Amino acid sequence: MESGNLALKKAYTYADYALWDSDIRWELIDGIPYAMGAPTSDHQTISGNFFAQLHNHLRGKTCRVFSAPFDVRLNYSKGDTTVVQPDLVVICDRGKIDKSGCLGAPDMVVEILSPSTASLDTVKKFNKYMEAGVKEYWVVNPDTKAVHVHVLKEGAYVTGAYEDTDTVPVSILPGCEIDLAEVFGGILTEEDDPHA
Repeated sequence: MESGNLALKKAYTYADYALWDSDIRWELIDGIPYAMGAPTSDHQTISGNFFAQLHNHLRGKTCRVFSAPFDVRLNYSKGDTTVVQPDLVVICDRGKIDKSGCLGAPDMVVEILSPSTASLDTVKKFNKYMEAGVKEYWVVNPDTKAVHVHVLKEGAYVTGAYEDTDTVPVSILPGCEIDLAEVFGGILTEEDDPHA
């Protein structure tokens, strides 16, 4: 899809989304398309470090972890107008996994903020994940090395704030703890980046 075609319909669905140019990554929220920019090296480092810890914990268990690009069709049975590509998801119900991604709410979502997606991740997607029943939503800020963990209780998120020296339990995965020093390990400082 080209950006000039965005106004042709008031609301898009997954059927439309599946036909769009695969060279551009898109998300669809309430039928509105959002183009996604390329992730930075820090973003990819954090995602890889986080994935490694989850993957190691889940080896041999029922739950599985997936990294972007991976389509999550949050309301696939109710209009199929919201398709997101979180940085990481954990899915414990194998019946939700198909060849295209996840049908319905994953158990856990991790989003790594970037300047272009921060408001989308912290407002629109926060609300969509809560409404869909995502049990645990982690928002990782590479700039401040802070993590906000939102745990769903009685239909609303209860939030905890953590920093890069903390080890944080994953509420949906008994015995799993994420070492944030490892998550943020290896990201570039201004001194390391020759182009800063």
